Amino acid sequence: MTIKNFGARVVSVWEGLRPMTKKMLVGVWQASSGSSFPAQTQKFSYDTHADWELSRLLFALDEQAKDTEVKKDAEKLREIKQLAETCSSVLQSQTESAEVFIQLATRVLQNNDFNKFDILADTLAKRFSAGEIAEIVRQTDLAQIRAIAFETLAMMPVSYLLPLLDDPIYHEIAHIALEQQAFEFDNQDAQMVLEQLEFNEMNDF
Repeated sequence: MTIKNFGARVVSVWEGLRPMTKKMLVGVWQASSGSSFPAQTQKFSYDTHADWELSRLLFALDEQAKDTEVKKDAEKLREIKQLAETCSSVLQSQTESAEVFIQLATRVLQNNDFNKFDILADTLAKRFSAGEIAEIVRQTDLAQIRAIAFETLAMMPVSYLLPLLDDPIYHEIAHIALEQQAFEFDNQDAQMVLEQLEFNEMNDF
């Protein structure tokens, strides 16, 4: 892997990575490429800054892979795509960010990789908070991503959605999810919350 040959934008982002992030990526890349070098990814720390770093690098790599000159160099394109997939796999296994989820989901939809899209959808309920899922609904322009986010909210306990009702940014999203629980899944707790909301709204007039 020769980063300096990947283009100025990629090099700039790479040089801005913390040493721990570089070490993590190199280790994952070595493991995924079958390198004879010992992988260094058995244990690594991960934080929100690493999330941001990998997201920026993935964006730069994806943009570079579209470059006409890069496409003429099969070996360079292969390495760029491999590093991009390394970033993607780490983000997929670690991120809890709405923005990064949208980035990853958009990538796989553009590639018509629906198996990966299903895998990503499964991570929502396992790792993301109700607030981050609501943020996905709010930010995305893609109907497929919005649909799986709403579906995940509709499967969450009602107690997870209640705090969102108090936030004007997420109130409508939580209300829709509760309606889905109440009317499609016959959830009595959701029905009670909706009735209380309706009562409160009537008293406000």
